[in-house]
Amino acid sequence: MEYETIIGLEVHAQLLTRSKMYCGCSADYAAAPPNTHVCPVCLGMPGVLPTINRQAVEYTIMTALALNCTVQVNTKFDRKNYAYPDLMKGYQISQYDAPFGTEGWLTIEADGQKKRLGIIRVHLEEDVAKLTHRAATPAEAFAHRTRASEEAYSLVDVNRAGAPLMEIVGCPDIRSPEEARQYLVKLRTILQYLGVSTGNMEEGSFRCDANISLRPMGTQELMPKVEVKNMNSFKAVYRALEYEVERQKKVWDTCERVVQETRGWLEEKGVTVSQRSKEQAHDYRYFPEPDLPPLVVGREWVDAIREKLPELPEDRRDRFVREYALSAYDAGLLTGSKAMADYFEACVKEAGVPKTELTKKAKEIANWLLGEFIRLLNVSNIEINTSKIRPKALVELLKLLEQGKISSTAAKTVFEEMFKTGKPAAELVASLGLAQLSDAGELARLVGEVLVKNPQAVGDFKAGKEQAIGFLVGQVMRATRGRADARTVGELIKARLAG
Repeated sequence: MEYETIIGLEVHAQLLTRSKMYCGCSADYAAAPPNTHVCPVCLGMPGVLPTINRQAVEYTIMTALALNCTVQVNTKFDRKNYAYPDLMKGYQISQYDAPFGTEGWLTIEADGQKKRLGIIRVHLEEDVAKLTHRAATPAEAFAHRTRASEEAYSLVDVNRAGAPLMEIVGCPDIRSPEEARQYLVKLRTILQYLGVSTGNMEEGSFRCDANISLRPMGTQELMPKVEVKNMNSFKAVYRALEYEVERQKKVWDTCERVVQETRGWLEEKGVTVSQRSKEQAHDYRYFPEPDLPPLVVGREWVDAIREKLPELPEDRRDRFVREYALSAYDAGLLTGSKAMADYFEACVKEAGVPKTELTKKAKEIANWLLGEFIRLLNVSNIEINTSKIRPKALVELLKLLEQGKISSTAAKTVFEEMFKTGKPAAELVASLGLAQLSDAGELARLVGEVLVKNPQAVGDFKAGKEQAIGFLVGQVMRATRGRADARTVGELIKARLAG
């Protein structure tokens, strides 16, 4: 039987505020010792009163506007009640039926076509504490004459409890794991452009839960859905959804019924496992937060926030095409990361070329960023804004190449050393002996030696095999350690063989 995949994503993003959501504790706790950024409000002590973080509210409204949502005038906070070890108060101050933003959307590229994916709501809540589970080693268990499971325990770090957390609930409009990945990439990019969140999945500041179900193709029947958790990368989301699609297909094909439940993704095994039966909204016993009054969002406030919205990814991509004459594809790659787009424009500004040469220089910079630079970034698993090569240093390297002081081959060698060490291009050119070979007589001598040593390639070229010239050029470049200009070498070889 043919099935249609139905996916809806719930994304939690930690907001970049100085203090927590409902108290004055610092939200900069990443490097702090456990349980040092806490207060009676974080700990849920009797008699304490929460207060609303205005900056977190503004960031949430800003996000709602960027996602084309309707910002609600009348909003309120609610208590979401459930018992779990990482929830200090026994309830979470969240929003239920009056969120800040509703009925929005964002677009992705799917199969060469733009697809609009709906956003149900954008609301604000608080994060929970962090649990660290520890199992005893076999040696510890042996020393105490117990089973390892009896020696297991969990630690609670309350530093994260109460940090402002924005939840973005998507419509079940996604039809494949790839569309889910594109949705998450686009959403994270928007949050980074807004400056409201780091969007770092590995650090937990951008977390995703996926609801997935299958239904017979061509029907509108709602089937039991499964929520998948514990995915800390785009790749993990893609793999977990792929696995779950196949698992649910097998269940339906054997005439069994998919159980509505929460499942966890085990990255090392590449499988999802059952964690608990799926809760319904009424299980949380929502009711209005009695310690916080309803919040009225005035139109003037919304308009003021709207005026502060920065240039968003799609607008920046269109400007790159228009202003720098880049292809839509290259502009999309550059603006897919705010850090990459900022770096590109910093390089263009640093180059300081006249308008008549702007598009040529922009294309050259884009080629380096999307070629050698992105290759090394991927290998090193770092972002461009943390690399040792700053925009000014890259532009200096390109100037040496443009002035003919180094060859294109040598430039790539120098670039890799710059990436490793952060040293200036000119210093590396000198220390590595990679200055362009400018002695015409020496170059002619080396070309002659290569032709004598490679009679087969010479014969192939004279017989009409043009590709043989590439081999000969490569031999000369090797002899000069990349210090010669490949185009000049090719011309010399052709002139010598023509004679």
